[in-house]
Amino acid sequence: MSRLDNLTKTETDVSRPSALPTANLRVNRTISQQPLIDQSSAEYLENVEEEWNKKVDVEVETLVNGMVDLVNLASIGEKDKFTVAQEAFAAQSRAESMVRAANSLLSIVHSMKLLLLLSDESQTAHRRDAEEKEIREANEETKRKVAALLDELLRKPSGSSASGGSSS
Repeated sequence: MSRLDNLTKTETDVSRPSALPTANLRVNRTISQQPLIDQSSAEYLENVEEEWNKKVDVEVETLVNGMVDLVNLASIGEKDKFTVAQEAFAAQSRAESMVRAANSLLSIVHSMKLLLLLSDESQTAHRRDAEEKEIREANEETKRKVAALLDELLRKPSGSSASGGSSS
């Protein structure tokens, strides 16, 4: 399925790694996914981040190389029709690859936004519950301290009034 076929179809929020122009990462992914069970959550997230960084680096490198090639092709000088046609074709080819890379970067940005918006709700709920538990524990501890201080204050006036009366 070509990239053009993918563009004409309706896009969904479903991740389709085979639709990415960097499909060669899929081979590496199967090798790196083998020890997923042995990975901690932090290691897994680092690997995912590294994979995203590689995708972005590839597309940015394509854009930079394309721009350099376009600047090199734009030399001024006497050229015959064949050279002009060759350079026009090369410029068009570079421009098309740059457009594909820019579209791929837009797709990556869209995917990252979706990952942020639709992040793991269970992890968010777990963090919220843990924070709520800490706050409740701190609240109970504060209540105990306040009750102890209140008891101490209520006991002192009776004891201090007896000692205060004997000193006057």
